[in-house]
Amino acid sequence: MAATASTAFLISAIVLTAVVPPLADPSAGSDSLPRAAYQQQSERKAIAEIAVDELPVEARNTLRLIAQSGPFPYARDGVAFRNRERRLPRRQRGYYREYTVPTPAANDRGARRIIAGAAGDYYYSDDHYRS
Repeated sequence: MAATASTAFLISAIVLTAVVPPLADPSAGSDSLPRAAYQQQSERKAIAEIAVDELPVEARNTLRLIAQSGPFPYARDGVAFRNRERRLPRRQRGYYREYTVPTPAANDRGARRIIAGAAGDYYYSDDHYRS
């Protein structure tokens, strides 16, 4: 019973990440945002919640593996995700872990990932190398 409750908690925290483009370029002239506002706007990211039922079946299977601590099909599953692009909330190094969501018919890991935070926050991306 405890595993079921834990799994339900894990998948209720899934979110989908997407980048919000800046509203205006500060070099565009007087109609643009002030530089500080532009920088703040360009650093903001849209993080939308997504229902677990809307995730691909492979993502739901990956969540189950994360909840039971594996075994994972890819050697890089569980490695630290560094968040270099700062698309996720800033946290200390080692906070995020990266897991592969298999892509049907792909010859490699593909571009779908779940990023798991140490506090139980989860992020799904179907274009890992762009977002």
